[in-house]
Amino acid sequence: MIAPPSISRLAPWSLLLPLVPLLAPLPEALQEPPAPHAVLRDRNGQELTHFPRDDYFRHHPATLGEIPEHLVKATLAAEDKRFFEHPGIDYAATLRAFRDNSQHQRITSGASTITQQLIKISTPAAKRNWQKKVSEVLAARRLESQWSKKEILTAYLNRLDYGSHQQGCSAAARHFFGKPLADLSLAESALLAGLPQAPSRLNPHRNPQDALIRRNWILDRLQSEFHYDDNVISRAKTEPILLADRSISNPIPHLARDYDEATRLSIDADLQRETHTILTDELARLREKNVQHGALVVLHNPTGEILAFHGSSDFASPNGGQINGALAPRSAGSTLKPFTYLLAFQNQSLFPGSIIADIPTDYQTEEGLDAPKNFDRRHYGPVSIRHALANSLNVSAMRMLNQVGGPEPLHRLLTELDLTTLHRQPTEYGLGLTIGNAEVNLLELTNAYATLARLGEHLTTTFLPDQEPTSSYPFTSDASYLVTDILADNSARSAAFGIHSNLRLPFPCAVKTGTSSDFRDNWCLGFTGEFTVGVWVGNFDNSPMAGISGVSGASPIFHRTMLALHEGQRPTFPKQPATLARISIDERTGHRFLISPAQNTPFQRRELCFKNHLPLPISPINFTKENKALLSLEYAEWFKSEDNTKRHAFALADSKPPLQESLQILTPLPNATYYLDPELPGNSPELNLKANLTDGHWLSDTLSIQNGVAQLTPGEHTITLVNPDTRQEVTCQFQVESL
Repeated sequence: MIAPPSISRLAPWSLLLPLVPLLAPLPEALQEPPAPHAVLRDRNGQELTHFPRDDYFRHHPATLGEIPEHLVKATLAAEDKRFFEHPGIDYAATLRAFRDNSQHQRITSGASTITQQLIKISTPAAKRNWQKKVSEVLAARRLESQWSKKEILTAYLNRLDYGSHQQGCSAAARHFFGKPLADLSLAESALLAGLPQAPSRLNPHRNPQDALIRRNWILDRLQSEFHYDDNVISRAKTEPILLADRSISNPIPHLARDYDEATRLSIDADLQRETHTILTDELARLREKNVQHGALVVLHNPTGEILAFHGSSDFASPNGGQINGALAPRSAGSTLKPFTYLLAFQNQSLFPGSIIADIPTDYQTEEGLDAPKNFDRRHYGPVSIRHALANSLNVSAMRMLNQVGGPEPLHRLLTELDLTTLHRQPTEYGLGLTIGNAEVNLLELTNAYATLARLGEHLTTTFLPDQEPTSSYPFTSDASYLVTDILADNSARSAAFGIHSNLRLPFPCAVKTGTSSDFRDNWCLGFTGEFTVGVWVGNFDNSPMAGISGVSGASPIFHRTMLALHEGQRPTFPKQPATLARISIDERTGHRFLISPAQNTPFQRRELCFKNHLPLPISPINFTKENKALLSLEYAEWFKSEDNTKRHAFALADSKPPLQESLQILTPLPNATYYLDPELPGNSPELNLKANLTDGHWLSDTLSIQNGVAQLTPGEHTITLVNPDTRQEVTCQFQVESL
């Protein structure tokens, strides 16, 4: 056996040690701290995700005060228990290692101090030999003479390789346990302290048993070296290894690639994670109905900032997970109807109580005749705009769009709202633009609804907080509020959706659903004063869902998101503009009571309207002796059909209106545009003129009219209808275009 050298033989060399540091160079890497990885933070400074450095390592700096005492002691117990006592070289450990290695004729233990290890990991890799070892010892002594022990320990814990390309204890804590250093338990601290010895072999993801053995060994060392209580150590040994789920570590996968240089996004990290859970849970519930994908957007109305953004529920899914459903163009369904009625309010001074005819109607399109149908294939006769919009009637919406001038005004408005997917000309969409034959994307559509929430102020959306948005005013506040009031009326929509649907919330909230043809897309969008939420569900491969509509597919996600947004925060609602007033009307005619009716008066309802455009007053000539409201002859076909369930409230008028009744032209509609194309089947230059009077005289200076049929020619035209008995006249302007 080879005897170890005695202390007396080493003592003379130790006398020279104070001079050696002057000759030993320190590694250049110690002059600067390790470069941190790039971090993308949320609006509150909370980390959303991060990006590795060019060397693929992640590093998050930590001060010694931020590192828990458990981790410091566990590291000292594992690597250098006499760190605060030796001058950079542990002579006792060196003698022990020399003795043990000599006895076994091989290296069985080491004696490198934390200071020596810091020198080693800060020096470029090179072949290990005795010269290299001596240089590390000398550099360690020089470092000890220039740095404090706390500085050395801090630098060491920030530079250690914990495996999985994590440099430093802070990055390791977040990677393995998904938590900051301050939240580490004793057992987790011991596990981290054990990793640098063999990061690959002890990786708890791949070799949990080896990591567990190493952890418990360090816990035993804490007990023996730092006198931890027996019960504390025993409890720590029974703690299971609970590692972070690395698959959900990045809550913004669809955004991270676009904002890798940003330091802060408008996203709220807590809300982003909560809405991800909502989206995932609800899509799992719909899986058996062939619903595979969904997207969700939350906007902050006052600023246009995007608080939550999900392009899909599972970015890692091979089934289209990386497709950004929040930006993908999809069929709009009924989501554009509110903007059609907004145009009616703004441009024609109609109000939610105005009556529109939900009756069979044919429209000439570029493809031929189009006869729109409601979702349930029924027609509802005279309905108020409130009822038509709240229950999403297709026939009424197309009729209203035709009345406000056709697809061009709606197309122009949607373009002003920054819907960038409407690439075709308005005439190519036709009146179907209002019921969903156009494609929109979720983010832009959600912001269009946020413009309603702001009562006509349109802001650009942004992912960057505190960025001044650009604003415009594409429509008026009072017209916007009328639409908003309808969308928040749970009673008005109960005929189609029921009184207790997911569209009902415990606070005022405007909401609209939409479902595209063949159930390929469904939507739910709505807002309070603070937030606008948009949800889309469907399938990226465009396969149809099994009968899932907006109220059964997207609205549960919307409902839960709205509740989460307002938890602990009292919601507000857009304020009614001073230009609007509530009046009492007869809901069958839309005419107003001049004197407030008794509370139990049949068919009376309170309704919003413009103060300076009050509806016509109620007149006895509009009713029968039995108090049934009279309908014009345009309702004749519907009135006799099985769809008519309103015979108790309405009666069909005679062919001649009473003398005092206003004369009305029914076809053409004011400002309508008719298109001539001889190549289209069914297209004819003849237009059947209609009115609420069957024997009136038709006149026009620009068109030939015989027997109530006008021969259309391109241009702008005015026609006049004359009542032969009263000589009352009414005119209508429209235009004809040749394709």
